[in-house]
Amino acid sequence: MATGDGQVTAGDEAVLRSEALTATVAAKGAELVRLQDAQGRDLLWSGDEEVWGWHAPLLFPIVGRVRNDQVKVAGRSFPMKQHGIARKSQFRSIEADAGHCLFRLSPDASTREAYPFEFRLDVLYELKGNELAITASVTNTGSGDLPASFGFHPAFVWPLPEGGAREDHVVRFDADEPAGIRQLNDGLLKPGTVPNPVRKRRLALTDELFSKDALVFDQPRSRRLVYGGRGGPQISVEFPDMPHLGIWSKPGAGFVCLEPWHGHASPEDFDGELRDKPGIVNVPEDGTARFAVRISVLDHQEDRV
Repeated sequence: MATGDGQVTAGDEAVLRSEALTATVAAKGAELVRLQDAQGRDLLWSGDEEVWGWHAPLLFPIVGRVRNDQVKVAGRSFPMKQHGIARKSQFRSIEADAGHCLFRLSPDASTREAYPFEFRLDVLYELKGNELAITASVTNTGSGDLPASFGFHPAFVWPLPEGGAREDHVVRFDADEPAGIRQLNDGLLKPGTVPNPVRKRRLALTDELFSKDALVFDQPRSRRLVYGGRGGPQISVEFPDMPHLGIWSKPGAGFVCLEPWHGHASPEDFDGELRDKPGIVNVPEDGTARFAVRISVLDHQEDRV
């Protein structure tokens, strides 16, 4: 049961408000489902089922796909669909007020069918001014190590309000990006790299970029991106402790996803134990791993990367 002054209806969603932003978080998946600026303009994708039915899903305990949609734990195989179990799970509302909300996922019969571990996943949203901070805490409540990855997957409208045409939008990186990027084949990570499309810290957004699925930055130097067009609001995404990054859209769709990850899809040839999957964090008994992102809405005239 939620406490405080936040608007929580039957545990289904929480609405956070500041002078600059309104954020709505659903208990299903602890997913951010709406983000509006002070003018009431939507900055987050609508979740149109005919195009892509999500808004900003949380990826746990895997990011991306695993081979044959199965994970191995102590030699046994368990079914695990792309991006894991959290985004389709019902979280419990722990507390909420106008500035924050906390949702929790604990194991049940359904989660154990895919992920046979004891854990607690707390997702905290904090809204202050023009910034929404999201912190996911994964606690190992069982015995032995808890193998997990975590990813954020917010889909921002493309084009942004008053941002001009879709082709006017860019993603600005806060560092040079000389390393090649990875590509996906049927959701799995292909070997080798292809040239990085970021030029002078700028990625010009086009549908062609995503003709072969997401752009996977497995060695990004940047820990902050700013997305925007020629005018209107700009979206800053900061991820100081998330070592991987995905950028994705469906060609022709009205969104672009800026995705800080800790972990990524399995390499095509990986068929080992979940604990050995590249990008996995093995959380010790009674330990907690935290994953955080900060989303800020900037005025077009503000200083940016």
